[in-house]
Amino acid sequence: MPGRLFSYIDSIVARDPAPRSRWEVLLYPGVWALGFHKIAHRLFKARLFFLARVVNHFARFMTSIDIHPGASIGKNFFVDHGFVVIGETAEIGDNVTMYQGSTLGGTNPTSGVGGKRHPTIGDGAIISLGAAILGPIHVGAGARIGANAVVTKDVPEGATMVGIPAKQMLVEVKPETQNFVPYGTPCSDRFDPATQKLELLQCEMQVLQKRLAELLDEREAAKAAAAAKAKGKKSA
Repeated sequence: MPGRLFSYIDSIVARDPAPRSRWEVLLYPGVWALGFHKIAHRLFKARLFFLARVVNHFARFMTSIDIHPGASIGKNFFVDHGFVVIGETAEIGDNVTMYQGSTLGGTNPTSGVGGKRHPTIGDGAIISLGAAILGPIHVGAGARIGANAVVTKDVPEGATMVGIPAKQMLVEVKPETQNFVPYGTPCSDRFDPATQKLELLQCEMQVLQKRLAELLDEREAAKAAAAAKAKGKKSA
């Protein structure tokens, strides 16, 4: 048991540079929220739904993190800060990180009798602050959901999603982007979707300018050839 706890704490330290010791991590609301959820989830599985909800509400009051007792969560799950909402039928893999204000929500208000209503999150995914993943969709392993993105469709493995609705962002794969990236997206202008669109427009403009120059050269060459031909006829 202590070995598993230390392994979990070390996984958090690897993703968060703030703590100076393992003891400090034990004060994190995300750690306490997960501990309470383990109790609530066991009660939920035992069909002690009211008691599960009591633990859930107490945990939400203490941590500002609302994890439904029915949600399934894998190893080394980390909520950085609070104000996170995770729905009943959500399934979360191993080593998943969620930041403040993010939500795993449902889109089918069927009072718990509509089957799968919440997302499935693959191993190692990063869900940035304010992001919302809605409905029974699948987020692939290693995917990164950018800040304030709204995801309503399946996400491929390793993809970076941004915007409303979320779209896949083309990210150059470099050593620093292959490992854990805080908040899910590199903080650089070259990864800004608006900047990428401008760069695409610039490339298209350059292609058009080059083609226009070629057409002008061809026209001038044709004029010169026609003038030379006309001059040759006059000389004859």
